[in-house]
Amino acid sequence: MAPSPPASPGTPQEAVFVEGTAAHWFQHFATDSEATAAQVTSAVRSAQQAASSAEVNLVVGFGAAITARLPMEAPPGLKPFTEVTGSSRRIAVATQEDVFLWIHSDRHDLNFEVALAARRAFDPIGTLARETPSWVYRDSRDLTGFIDGTENPPATEARELAVIADGPGAGGSFVLAQRWIHDLDGFAALATAEQEQIIGRTKPDSVELEDLPTNSHLGRVVHTDEDGEEIEIYRRSVPYGTSIEAGLYFLAFTDDLAKIDLMLESMFGATGDRHHDRLVTFSETVSGAYYYAPPQEELERLGLAV
Repeated sequence: MAPSPPASPGTPQEAVFVEGTAAHWFQHFATDSEATAAQVTSAVRSAQQAASSAEVNLVVGFGAAITARLPMEAPPGLKPFTEVTGSSRRIAVATQEDVFLWIHSDRHDLNFEVALAARRAFDPIGTLARETPSWVYRDSRDLTGFIDGTENPPATEARELAVIADGPGAGGSFVLAQRWIHDLDGFAALATAEQEQIIGRTKPDSVELEDLPTNSHLGRVVHTDEDGEEIEIYRRSVPYGTSIEAGLYFLAFTDDLAKIDLMLESMFGATGDRHHDRLVTFSETVSGAYYYAPPQEELERLGLAV
């Protein structure tokens, strides 16, 4: 008998890799313990239908706890986000919820319509724990004025970094979602040269500093594996806020949460070298969660194909 052909990898949610959209909206839902799998999938389906009608992009993610309650197989390594502490005085806080929606397009008003429909759909079975409307600032800069995601891989390469290659969850991605509040006034009070020492790049054109400080942001998040290859993730972060409170909504996709764990531990001084990222002096997390964004085939099995 001829051997069976290898199983085809799953198809990632296409909205993960749609770049260039100007308006973003993030929602996190906590479901009631008595909510059934059918009720949860029905609420998600309502959000999907609203997104389809409005022609906006929608990415759906599930936390570890809700994944265990749904008829789906979670990828190895999926876990709730837990606090990260170290030598810095900051903490990467944990606010794990069940269902994550990332709505994005070029229309803030259409994003709002989808977010409203999603909230109404989840109201009978849970609560909207947090939501963050966001937007692209200038030429994809953080509100500190530095270009964000300079080393982000192109979308074609990102599929290799962000998508689980095989086994349970193949075609899906692990997701990190965090909201950071910046001390924009404190950071702006520094000379540009000092700001560049904190970030590790020049401000106007994002060139890496030749003498990179160990405790700069770049110096703490860039790591290599045992083969000397840089450990990369796919970032989709965007700014948010008002003139009073503003910051960065950090969103990242990966095929292995250990990569993100390492970067966060290094940023917050939990790697044992007594160094931490100076950027956390001017920015603090107020939310943090891990999710699994299933492949399209898994969504279809759950009745969530639109």
